Amino acid sequence: MSFGIKLRVWGEYACFTRPEMKAERVSYDVMTPSAARGVVEAIYWKPQIRWVIDRIHVLKPIRFMNLRRNEVGSVIPAGTVETAMKRGTGALGVYVEEDRQQRAATILRDVEYVIEAHFEVLDPRDSDGGTLTPVQAEAKHLDQFNRRARQGQCFHRPYLGCREFACQFELVEGEIPASERAGSPKGARDLGYMLHDIDFRSGMTARFFRAQMKDGVIEVPHPESLEVRS
Repeated sequence: MSFGIKLRVWGEYACFTRPEMKAERVSYDVMTPSAARGVVEAIYWKPQIRWVIDRIHVLKPIRFMNLRRNEVGSVIPAGTVETAMKRGTGALGVYVEEDRQQRAATILRDVEYVIEAHFEVLDPRDSDGGTLTPVQAEAKHLDQFNRRARQGQCFHRPYLGCREFACQFELVEGEIPASERAGSPKGARDLGYMLHDIDFRSGMTARFFRAQMKDGVIEVPHPESLEVRS
């Protein structure tokens, strides 16, 4: 058994970066399932459950824009951090003025989506060690997510692909708003292969699926489905 949720998210800008692009950031046409999972987990996540994205509703037209952004050209190596932790001292700073790079980006603007998702209970035990039945565990997690979403609570501010593109969210408890693409001659669209998610159990392997959007709705296959490929 699984319980589902519907969450509306929107923002001024978004960038769901295509992994095949190296130096420059180029966004997919729509939100990816991995980005949708990140938004949901920012609101409510527990190690006892796993979120699975079912559908993504694209409510607004797809609009791109170009801009140039300042980024740093390097990161602090993990080995340097470990050494500093052991010794109690070390050089961990990055000097932005010396390491600044300007890069072009193709991003989305004025986006709005509805995420349909459900969670699967991996461990029915409560966080305090008590044992719950599967139904009790599902009801408890669903209630906590709905309460947090209604009140606008989150562990960290959810974002649309990149952290600088924060988004707003609200729980959808009635009908899902109609997409502006519904019923139009361009309602059906093949988006090609899209990133589904990262499989952290097998060395952070990227997995993809063939995304088809019909009337603004993308059906997302289950992570264990044969439609999802490495």
